[in-house]
Amino acid sequence: MTKVPLSDACKIFMGQAPDGVSYNEEGKGFPLIAGAGDFGDRTPRPKKFTTQPARISELDDIILCIRATIGDLNWADKAYCLGRGVAGLRPNTNKLDRNYLWHFIVANKKSLSALGTGSTFKQISRSDIETFQIPLPPLDEQRRIAAILDKADAIRRKRQESIRLTEEFLRSTFLEMFGDPVTNPKRVKVVQLSEITTRITDGVHQKPNYTVTGIPFISVKDITSGVLKFENCKYVSLVDHQKFTKRCKAERNDILYTKVGATYGRPALVDTDQEFSLYVSVCLIKPQRKLVDPFYLNAVLRTSAIKNQADQRIKGIGVPDLHLDQIQKFLIPLPSMKEQLEFARKVAAIENLKTHHVVSHDELNILSNSLTHRAFRGEL
Repeated sequence: MTKVPLSDACKIFMGQAPDGVSYNEEGKGFPLIAGAGDFGDRTPRPKKFTTQPARISELDDIILCIRATIGDLNWADKAYCLGRGVAGLRPNTNKLDRNYLWHFIVANKKSLSALGTGSTFKQISRSDIETFQIPLPPLDEQRRIAAILDKADAIRRKRQESIRLTEEFLRSTFLEMFGDPVTNPKRVKVVQLSEITTRITDGVHQKPNYTVTGIPFISVKDITSGVLKFENCKYVSLVDHQKFTKRCKAERNDILYTKVGATYGRPALVDTDQEFSLYVSVCLIKPQRKLVDPFYLNAVLRTSAIKNQADQRIKGIGVPDLHLDQIQKFLIPLPSMKEQLEFARKVAAIENLKTHHVVSHDELNILSNSLTHRAFRGEL
């Protein structure tokens, strides 16, 4: 399959920040896309507007993130002002199908990101984008490939939506049974998290000496899915592990809670007897078993009612940091043990359904990735 530089089939224009005095949040002028933070699922969700746009996208342009999360994409569903963190791609429709280009960039996000340079943050240049090689079969073949990949992506997205709906059902079940712990409309007993736990602490504060094998060392990335995973974790020596766990030792049915970084506020129940150590980015919560069921508490910590409290208490400039003293003050509904167990049973049923959707979604991802790679090797 013939390959050409992207600039041969596509107009590329780099974003340029408008004058800061023109920014507003009242909807005056053009919506501003400064970077990936203004990206939505497929179309932008800008936070600011500008009355002095410097670079303007058109309807159906592809907006490409060129720094931080290099390779993220959004469709321009209308005209936008493009800031320095993005670039606009406008295919020559006589040579390049828009949907084909979208899927090509999705498939080659890692390769594009690898071109990024810079000490503070990685960024790709106009030259990087212009010279990036794209397979260019005839337009009819591009459209055929894009149609197949569109269908695969649509199925995957529907499964993703099913996962979101199960999570929404969990939140609504909680509110139906207990109400919001802050406003407490159902007059359920509400306590601070510290009152129903024996300890709330975090992992080792200094960066450890990692080893190739040894004892798993868990950080935020290993629990953000809501499940404790060891597949991609790092390791420390047994000696270091024994030193670290003198202060912070996780045990079965304890709860881990992310406290640093963009994915703060996500709990995961410890469902294993395997030994592991924790990094400072993870909070360890030890429930008082006579007062609170660990499965109930884990489910409560996952609800939007608690996440909202985390959002209000977050500290830090740049990197979010949820301090332990703030986690200790979370307001937790404490119904009778019978009601806790009833809620935990409902959660288990919902989780079984979600697990089914997640497995299916993962399988669809594998299929979609396989189709995509075959498509751009000319094997589809």
